[in-house]
Amino acid sequence: MGKKVAVVAGTGVDTRMGVDFLAGRDPSLELICHPVAPTPQDCHLIQLRSQREKDEIFQQHFARAEEQGARDFFLYCNSLSACFDFETMAESRGDRIYTPLQIYRELGQRYRRLAVIAANNQSTAGIEKCLYERNGSISVIGVGYLAIVEAVEAALPPEELIRRFRLAELCRYFEENGAEALILGCTHFPYFQEALAAQTSLPLINPAEEMYRRMMAQ
Repeated sequence: MGKKVAVVAGTGVDTRMGVDFLAGRDPSLELICHPVAPTPQDCHLIQLRSQREKDEIFQQHFARAEEQGARDFFLYCNSLSACFDFETMAESRGDRIYTPLQIYRELGQRYRRLAVIAANNQSTAGIEKCLYERNGSISVIGVGYLAIVEAVEAALPPEELIRRFRLAELCRYFEENGAEALILGCTHFPYFQEALAAQTSLPLINPAEEMYRRMMAQ
């Protein structure tokens, strides 16, 4: 077996998406699933807890993964990444961690105006903060809506999901307001990435590929 990696995400669905993504890139990886909540709403409520409570929850997950031999953590969840300082926690434990927000920090240097769709507005704010860390003049147009995540969890067909939530119209709004690209700010959203790409001229940004490249370079 290759590198042992703990995939930490919000629910069982996006954890499995992260596992499937990594397995598709490198079948030799030994992957461990660590969802933090049973449903998107439960994950959302965890994000609203105090920093002390979140620290206790995440320390427990990391400790269990370490007991299974993992020292590399693939944090396949934008909203969790935005609500807690995982990088400091991982460093204090001697772990390596790869998160979407690490990728977004660099995007701030390459764009002047970006659109974001995320699971909730906490996540949208966290992504915006990362972009501003590298470019204080960047303009961010953001939308956070947990119901889109719930529709993915329910396996609503991508075309129907796009129609129901009017995502093509939303992309046109972003285009008309000068967005140069659209960040898929939730790891559930690659589920409909291909279908949405067919209905917009905006480049769709999925951070998973760059997260994977960084992890394998270690």
